[in-house]
Amino acid sequence: MSSRGVVAAGHPLTAEAGARVLREGGNAVDAAVAAVLTSFVTESPLTGLGAGGYMLVHTGDETVVLDFFVAVPGVDGNERGAELVPIPVYFTPESAQVFHVGAASCGVPGTPAGLEEALRRFGSVPLTELTTPAARLAREGHPVNSEQAYFLSILAPILTHYPEAATVYAPDGRLLAEGDEFVFEDLGDGLERLGSDGSAPFYRGEVAAAVSDLVLERGGSLGRADLSNYEPIARQPVPARFRDREVLTNPPPSSGGILIAFALDLLDRRDSIGTEQLVAVMEAAQEARTEEFLDGLYEPGFADEFLDAARLRAAADRLGSTTHITAVDAAGRCASVTCSNGTGSGLIVPGTGIHVNNMLGEEDLNPHGFHRHIEGRRMPSMMSPTVVLHDGELEAGLGSGGSNRIRSAIVQTILRLVDGGLEVAKAVVAPRVHFEAGAVQAEPGIDAEALAALERRGYEVVRWPALNVFFGGVHAVARDPGTSDLHGAGDPRRGGAVAVA
Repeated sequence: MSSRGVVAAGHPLTAEAGARVLREGGNAVDAAVAAVLTSFVTESPLTGLGAGGYMLVHTGDETVVLDFFVAVPGVDGNERGAELVPIPVYFTPESAQVFHVGAASCGVPGTPAGLEEALRRFGSVPLTELTTPAARLAREGHPVNSEQAYFLSILAPILTHYPEAATVYAPDGRLLAEGDEFVFEDLGDGLERLGSDGSAPFYRGEVAAAVSDLVLERGGSLGRADLSNYEPIARQPVPARFRDREVLTNPPPSSGGILIAFALDLLDRRDSIGTEQLVAVMEAAQEARTEEFLDGLYEPGFADEFLDAARLRAAADRLGSTTHITAVDAAGRCASVTCSNGTGSGLIVPGTGIHVNNMLGEEDLNPHGFHRHIEGRRMPSMMSPTVVLHDGELEAGLGSGGSNRIRSAIVQTILRLVDGGLEVAKAVVAPRVHFEAGAVQAEPGIDAEALAALERRGYEVVRWPALNVFFGGVHAVARDPGTSDLHGAGDPRRGGAVAVA
């Protein structure tokens, strides 16, 4: 607990980097940026200079979402010369998800521009002061912990598919394991360049040229104009109501936030919420994600129209490789930021420290087929940095990694906080369910009678033996509006950690 500031993140060094900035007088956005930069080193398979993301900033006077997610390449007219490379990733020996990598999967990165813009609008610490510790960590190295080792092991087919990545993650021909030193000197150079020169070289300079040249050479479509045209976009969050709280989350063209708002609206109509009701709402949200829904994300006013229509339907039928960081400072300002490299494309651009994302190959972002998005547009995403307000005061900031499981992880954490009255650490660690592709995935601790009832109704139920990263990784900070006390929670499913100012 702290009243001076708390950072929740996916690695102890990530959280500590943000808390250190708070101790030295920085605000929540400064702390979040410092933590994100450190996560590029400590959680490098999942995020980095080649990734994209969103930062929701709540200052008390305003709430803004900075969209710096991956854009669709191709504005140069470059045609793909290669196909996506499918690689299964096994969360357990029985549970696999196919990811598609290679040059054809590479979209336009947004993190360098997005972090610079966040500091320009809301920060108080120079970028160079925030990049220096992260650059030093990348050059000097740090020991791989158990959670990192797990990610490296399940992503090994991707991280060793191309020689440039294998050099980083299997430097002696052997995949790094727990206790080994992870060193990424090129990333240190890239972070130092970002601090000294800002984001310009990554979009219009020699770094941009190197990224584009490699991707085009390997058969992708990421051209120099794609990079030079890229800009972060400030958006108004989507509001939802749950009980007497206002929930603000990521708006279109991201799809995750609007589906969270949809789910919370449906759940708010029930006096009690059990596993069966949760699954019914998850199924409704999944069914709502049609081609028309994805096309509509780019239309002005779509969020209001979609949610109004959803409320009418609810009244009629009553319904029977991502990282997240949350930083809250002493003034109650919150920066909730989610970044993702997907699983990474496997292409690390020599001399830059950039592992280019594979968002064009993520099935979750392309549910109706690959290479169908219009060039220059933002990719849709499930990433949903979120805040919960009570009488206008910040009560919690949260978000999650976890692909399609992001929205179910966030919804269930909010339920446990608001409906269950749990403290934030217990709300985050509570067992989760997720519905997708006709199956209910359930962690141990979910009500056995409810799962049996779902099976009798024809659902396939998959019972997991333990909490698993498959179900997301929620990192949250809760604030008592009366006392201003702050409590953080890092999700143990993703090696979460909390640091206080």
